[in-house]
Amino acid sequence: MDIKGQDIYFMKLALEEAGIAFSEGEVPVGAILVSEGNIISKAHNTREASKDPTAHAEILAIRKGVEKSDSWRLSNAMLYVTKEPCIMCAGAMVNARIKRLVYGCKDEKGGAARSLYHLLSDKRLNHQVEIVSGFLEDECAGILKRFFQERR
Repeated sequence: MDIKGQDIYFMKLALEEAGIAFSEGEVPVGAILVSEGNIISKAHNTREASKDPTAHAEILAIRKGVEKSDSWRLSNAMLYVTKEPCIMCAGAMVNARIKRLVYGCKDEKGGAARSLYHLLSDKRLNHQVEIVSGFLEDECAGILKRFFQERR
């Protein structure tokens, strides 16, 4: 499978995680952490259920990933996320030394990869993350729109 096919495959799995979050009443964001083509961890937002403001899909996937890898460095890992990461999650990605981020839709109000901030490519930091965006963008944005429409 070529890299584009791989990106689509793992983004579909991230969307499945977002669907689980949706069904649990959580903001539907899903994340898949991958290394060398293998899934290390899967996660979705659980802030409401856990009452933990840091329980974003990305943070949870990184936490699970370092537990399995027995190192805080995830230098060969790629993170697939349905929505552009916030500042907290982008900071965690820099600190974990994530190699590559693939995300679905933009977050114009809080995106820290490209929309509002450029944290992952800031040369002043000790690590930069390769960024690819727009994979399954309509599907990723659509599940968020449906979720918030139902809440209003």
